Amino acid sequence: MAVVETPERHLLVVDDDDRIRSLLKEYLSRNGFRVTAAPGGAAARKLMENLDFDLAVFDVMMPGEDGFSLTAWLRERKGAAGRTPVLMLTARGLAEDRIEGLRRGADDYLPKPFEPEELLLRIEAILRRAQARPAAGNGAISLGRCQFDLERGELSCDGAPIRLTEAEVALLKRLARSPHEPVDRLELARETVDPSGRAVDVQVTRLRRKIESDPKAPRYLQTVRGVGYLLAPD
Repeated sequence: MAVVETPERHLLVVDDDDRIRSLLKEYLSRNGFRVTAAPGGAAARKLMENLDFDLAVFDVMMPGEDGFSLTAWLRERKGAAGRTPVLMLTARGLAEDRIEGLRRGADDYLPKPFEPEELLLRIEAILRRAQARPAAGNGAISLGRCQFDLERGELSCDGAPIRLTEAEVALLKRLARSPHEPVDRLELARETVDPSGRAVDVQVTRLRRKIESDPKAPRYLQTVRGVGYLLAPD
């Protein structure tokens, strides 16, 4: 396989398996990334407190702190650090595990065993979404007490910034391109790790908790039965 030419971006790989960690570091380094590796949650936390990363790859099943808990901790951090994209690697490939990873704030989920090229393509896709910016002039949309800046991909409510995962930003941007019009659930699912659409449902639930006064009776992020979802800004 040809080496992919990319600007140097900094990845964090966290896996307790020495062999897998070494192989991932070597493979991703050969494909143009700067890679820092950690054997577990404690070491990863220290690294993330002192260094900036463009993306983190977390194993789920690790002694001590697992990848779910590590992702939840990362998402609680303030500023850009808390928005660092996360790709989970794990032997736990059940749909329930994927959904739990997304619920904790992961952006993608790749079950083991996996093809290294698929890992690379998923990383590139996440980074493209993270770096994507809509055309100038899109401005911001009003969602009651919240404002979503399409250009920056940033949400604020009552003037305070609200952390969004890259997957949540991508979902809001897609819905905002067609305000007050339903978007097919499976169309939204094409950008997620679960083609059935269940991952989209998880992201919608998370977003409603952030933007709706009553998430159980959503005003702005509405369900269109038999179709999908629509965004109804003010």
